[in-house]
Amino acid sequence: MENGPSQTDLSDAVEFLRDGSENSTKSRTLCAEEIPFINTSTAFVFGVKERETETKMVEEEYVVIVGAGIAGLATALALKRLGIRSLVLERSEGLRATGAALTLFPNAWLALDALGVSHKLTSIYAPIKRGLLTNVQTGATQEVSFAAGTNGTGAGPRSVHRKSLLEALASELPIDTIRFSSKVSAIETQTQEGSPITIIHLGDGTIIKAKMLIGCDGVHSVVGHWLGLAAPVSSGRSAMRGLAVFPQGHGLNQEVQQFLDAGTRAGFVPLTDKEIYWFFVYQSLPNGENFAGNPELIQRELLENYAKHLPPLYLDIVRHCDLSTLTWAPLMFRYPWDIMFKNLSKDNITVAGDAMHPMTPDLGQGGCSALEDAVVLGRHIGKLLTEQGKLDSRDIAKTIDGYVQERRWRVTWLVIGSYLSGWAQLGGSNWWKKFLRDVVFYKYLFPRIVKAVQYDCGKLPSVSFASELESSSKLD
Repeated sequence: MENGPSQTDLSDAVEFLRDGSENSTKSRTLCAEEIPFINTSTAFVFGVKERETETKMVEEEYVVIVGAGIAGLATALALKRLGIRSLVLERSEGLRATGAALTLFPNAWLALDALGVSHKLTSIYAPIKRGLLTNVQTGATQEVSFAAGTNGTGAGPRSVHRKSLLEALASELPIDTIRFSSKVSAIETQTQEGSPITIIHLGDGTIIKAKMLIGCDGVHSVVGHWLGLAAPVSSGRSAMRGLAVFPQGHGLNQEVQQFLDAGTRAGFVPLTDKEIYWFFVYQSLPNGENFAGNPELIQRELLENYAKHLPPLYLDIVRHCDLSTLTWAPLMFRYPWDIMFKNLSKDNITVAGDAMHPMTPDLGQGGCSALEDAVVLGRHIGKLLTEQGKLDSRDIAKTIDGYVQERRWRVTWLVIGSYLSGWAQLGGSNWWKKFLRDVVFYKYLFPRIVKAVQYDCGKLPSVSFASELESSSKLD
């Protein structure tokens, strides 16, 4: 066996890692075979182990974000507004738009204002002025107004295509920000010169060192699992959702209509003059899993069984559904005590969006709160930059902790409120459940819930941080 590397070789390797080369601009991408150095104190390997022939790529990034959904793209954009480069790792081959549409309430529009992209969507999608709630058994209809209390946004909630929101966020990012087909296989931590550094291993063998890791990888988050967060649980309810298309126009007003019955809740809202987003929520059945990935079966079962008693208008909308948008899924959420008492961060690692607070869609706050997360995290990082003028790994943990403390209570209550809202709205055949839904919830609680989404997550500070990785590969 050949002797180990000389001291000169080690010095050269470390110098190459730290100082970079004149051809390096944004991030360091090094072939491990070029660096004959093995750090045996941790599982992270700079070089090649003895008799190991597989080539590993070693990169350095300031911030790595896992997941290119709403939370991930919004967080990357918030950092970009601060002048901080990030790398977004997405396991899919392109932007995923699971779920045809979502409704963005005033709190989401304020967050989009802070990110500088709200105008891209408000020019396309009209505000919803009111909601109509119809009791299928009695025919009674209640009206809920969305026009008041818009908290300065100038409009009520708007329903948008999920894909349009993702594209609006992604279009503001540098073209090399998102790396598709990148699956995280392992996460490790390391101390470098007294500062925490995160090591991300990808399925293709690539290794990335980062000052900060933000998990925005959804309900089944790899980062959340690493932090020790319990897996989300079923709410006992499932949802069918889709997008109906009327080539000649649907002629409906810009309002939400919902139909309530014992154990079911259905509704729809126009997106454009030719497209309508619809949903059907019901108490889960044992054979519900058979619906997944079978849009024809979902549509047939809904029309012939689950929703056959609903008004003809609703059934006609379901018949016009674009089957490529039709999905079925159980509604999942994280126990609120896990959010309150478990670790939402560790050193320079944290989570946002569904990775932190998966919730049922009954308040329409999943995507909205993810946008809030991005801005709040950006605010805290911006404050650090304003005070110190740089991102030092030793201070990032305190910054992340401030973000977690600010978000913990709010998202916990959103998770609780969403679950209780869904439970109350499904009602039941018992008189007291109907009373709870029709009198207590819709007349007294729902108006207060609407006011609760008039939340301002704040603005991003006016700072411009030139990433040190533009000129150096060294992580402080």
